[in-house]
Parts: sequence; C-alpha cells; structure tokens
Amino acid sequence: MTELKTLNKKELEDFVASGDFSNFDFLPISEHRAKSHIRNLKALDDQTLLVLAFYDGKLAGYVGCFPDNYLIDGKIFHYAWLSTLYVSEEFRGKRIAKTLLNKMFEEYDGNIIATEFTKEAETLYNMLGVFEYVFPKPGKRYYFRSDATHIIPEKKPEIKSLKPVFKWTDAAANSLIAIKNLTIKKPEFRFEILDHIDDESSGFMSKFQSRRNADEINVFIKNPWVLESKSKENKYLFSSHAEVFRYFWIKIYDENNTLTACSLLLLRDGYLKIPYLFSEKALDHFIDFLSYFIVKNKVKALTSYQQELNKKIGRSKTFPKIYERDFERRYLFHKQLIGHLPKGFDPLYQDGDGDCMMT
Repeated sequence: MTELKTLNKKELEDFVASGDFSNFDFLPISEHRAKSHIRNLKALDDQTLLVLAFYDGKLAGYVGCFPDNYLIDGKIFHYAWLSTLYVSEEFRGKRIAKTLLNKMFEEYDGNIIATEFTKEAETLYNMLGVFEYVFPKPGKRYYFRSDATHIIPEKKPEIKSLKPVFKWTDAAANSLIAIKNLTIKKPEFRFEILDHIDDESSGFMSKFQSRRNADEINVFIKNPWVLESKSKENKYLFSSHAEVFRYFWIKIYDENNTLTACSLLLLRDGYLKIPYLFSEKALDHFIDFLSYFIVKNKVKALTSYQQELNKKIGRSKTFPKIYERDFERRYLFHKQLIGHLPKGFDPLYQDGDGDCMMT
C-alpha cells in the first residue's frame, strides 16, 4: 500500500536535520538543495516542497516542487514548478509516479508547470492528459571547442577504447581554434564581474519587467543546488555536484561610465548559460565581453534562449562559435493553471526562471 508524506519549509528542515534523512536507500533531496528550497523568498511557510511515497513502509519515490508566483492586476498568484520526480526501480509498475504527481496537483490546485524535463518524464506527463504545451522558447546552442573525448563515448559506449584518439583530435583542433581566437582581446570599455548582484545593479534591474528581483536571485546564488566538488553523491540521483559550478554577475558600462547592461552567467564544467540579461542599449558591448569570457574560460558550449541576443550573435563577425544548433525549451502548463490565468497572458520568462538557473 502506498502512503504519502508532504513536507513544507519547516517539515523539510526537520526532515533533513533528522537521522532518518540519510538512512534511506536513496536520498529524496540533497541537504544543500533543501536549504535553497527553504530560503526561496517566494515559498510560503505552508506550501508543500516535497512529497515522499512509501510502499509498505519503504521509501519508493518522491516529487519536488519549486514555488513561484505571478503578479496579475496587482494581486499575487501562486503556482509551482515540478523540479524532481523519481520512483525506485523496485517499485515501478505500481503507479507511484502518477500518485505522487496527483498529490502535488492537489496541493497547488493544479497550478503547476514543468520544463527541462527528461523524455521519460515528458511521456508520463502526456499520458496523464492534464498538461498543454505553451509559450515555447526557440534557442541556440553555440559550440566553441572540440570535445569529442567526452561526447562520442557517451553516445557510443562501444567505441570507448578510442578515447585516446579523440583526445589527440581534440588537442589538435583546439590548438587551431586557440590561434583563431587570438584576435579576441579584453574589452577596452569598463565592465565588472561580481559574485552577487549589488545595489547599483538592483536599481538598474528595476527598470525592466522581470519574474525575479535582485534579492531573489542573490538568495539562489548564495544557496546553490550544485556544489563544486570532484566527488559525487551516489544516493542522490539528480544534480548535486560539479567540478566547476559558478555564477558571475556582469556589469557593462558605456563611454560615459553609465551602466547599460547587467547579466547573470552560469558556468558548469565548461558549459555556459545566461539565466538573466538586462540591457538598455544594443548588445554589441555585451557580445564583445561574452566573446572574451568564453575564450578566457575555455567554454565548450553556450545554450541561450535570449532571443534578441541570439539575433545579434547571428550577425556578429567576431563571436567565436565554430558551430551552432537550434534548440527549443518547452513548457508544460497544467490545464487548470491555464484556466486560472487571464486570456492572452504571457509569462515572458527569461532563461533562468523556474529552477533553470539552479542547474
């Protein structure tokens, strides 16, 4: 028989602090991820953050949610993002995933969104028949370095023995790329790289429509879901550690020393994201800085759904990409949520909204 246990902020804090937390065969959440959830400024004290499923007294699976809200006609409208869903192989076929999801739908009155889901999760969501695809975001993935050593063996494990050959090929290709990139220099205009959003940036951001303010973003910068470490957490099956995981807050100034653009960059093991970008002027200076940052940090690839930026990059003659691919971020909105929102509503999400800036 399946039993469910819901955890809000206080209950999650007590659960992680208890000895029971680490005694399960698998962890339903990492300790640092739990702290981040608890400190989420948009999470209410009584909102459910995690649902545990027990089958005959044994932990069988879990689903996590990430509370958020919209401001609609001056009123706060609460909803949540699905952030994790897992059922142990031992309990597959017992409809536990469906039971967990239905419980979370109930907790939030159907005001649930999913994105960045796996193919398996997407199949399940579609089988439930309660979601609709809305607000797709076209994007690009730009590649800057050869990485056959890791990419090919991952896709074709049977040729893993050829890894030394791929490593030699990467070294040769990247040497040529490095020569090509010698023309990319440190920008002459003023810029700053910080580890948090400062007061000047906060004031600048307030000029733009954004789903998150500076305080909210700073909380997640200070309380990441992923920690820098070479070790892996074997009992927690979602993202928890990476060799490199760093946020960079970028400030770009014009020739009059006026702040004209701010952006949050996230670098994880050579792969770059731009969770947030705020700019008053053309993005030429930002692209020049981004090119410098990519070369300096030996970035392998950048995934961007920043539409205006992608258009400008497409016209740039100096951006150091060697290849690009089209991508699309898909959002699944629960049908009840769609019914609760005003007609013609557009959330205008940036790349980092939801839990996308967290991993």
